Amino acid sequence: MNGEPKRQQTKQMLLDATKALVKEKGCSKMTLNDIMEQTGLSKGAIYHYVKSKDELLALILLERIEDMNSRFFAVVENGNKGFEKPLEQIINSLPSLQDPHDATNQIFNYLLGKNDQPRVKEVILQFHEQAIERSKQWILSGQKNGVIPLTVDADKIAELFILISYGIRMRSTISPNKHSFGTDDFSSLIAHLLGSKK
Repeated sequence: MNGEPKRQQTKQMLLDATKALVKEKGCSKMTLNDIMEQTGLSKGAIYHYVKSKDELLALILLERIEDMNSRFFAVVENGNKGFEKPLEQIINSLPSLQDPHDATNQIFNYLLGKNDQPRVKEVILQFHEQAIERSKQWILSGQKNGVIPLTVDADKIAELFILISYGIRMRSTISPNKHSFGTDDFSSLIAHLLGSKK
């Protein structure tokens, strides 16, 4: 049992080093040797956690969702069962969607370009399904606590939010210029569609 905290610590170091390298070099130019040099881990030690660089990148996407999910439910469990405080955890993360230098955006777009590879396709699908499921859980939590009307279709709205976030992520890579629909507009749309009972 003593090995589990060390394992988690090593895995987190691996993820953090990879995120830093993505920001510095980009996904395509970053190599396994770069990761080994940055972390001090051997190739065998890295392969103990992941089977490939692409799988490691996918873990960063999944980590981002789980981090947001943890923050959301930490606020709910802390007694903030109203609409504003838990939703604030999600709203505060939205500006990163339009940052072309954000590691998660770079990874997302890089992996989409490799979607013809079965393992990459599998991890992208896992990320997609997990993102929708977490969004749905946030909506259902609001409904359970009486701050989002039961008439809101959690499945449809969760999927819509993910589709819009994908579009914003991709747009950040294509065109970093100012746009008519930004994350402030997305925040307003979220609040409107969830029919907040403030």
